[in-house]
Amino acid sequence: MVTDPISDLIIRLQNASAAGKQVVSITYSKFGENVAHALKKAGYVNSVEKKGKPYTNEIILGLVYFENTPRVNGVERISKPSRRMYQKAGDIRMYRSGFGNTFLSTSKGIMTDTEAKKNKVGGEILFKIW
Repeated sequence: MVTDPISDLIIRLQNASAAGKQVVSITYSKFGENVAHALKKAGYVNSVEKKGKPYTNEIILGLVYFENTPRVNGVERISKPSRRMYQKAGDIRMYRSGFGNTFLSTSKGIMTDTEAKKNKVGGEILFKIW
């Protein structure tokens, strides 16, 4: 049993990218699916597919590569089950001079730092990816 499904998702994504895999599968959850769609919208994955029967569902993510270099080079989990971290809309800053993204869970859904700043909403900082 995984105690932190978001950490599991981003670490599987990072490890599959480093290994040169084309796809990675993660266990299904509605929140995980929303994060996967946000990653697709930001350009870190190129496909999100739900497969399987009830109780054994999984999400298949297609990874993005540019000239055999993975799009995902690193990830960092910020808000953990033991310590939740929140950020106001006015405190949101660019990460790695715009070459990375911070993903937030807001009242309007999962979004990147630039979308949250544009919509003027803050929320829980989930993870940073570059």
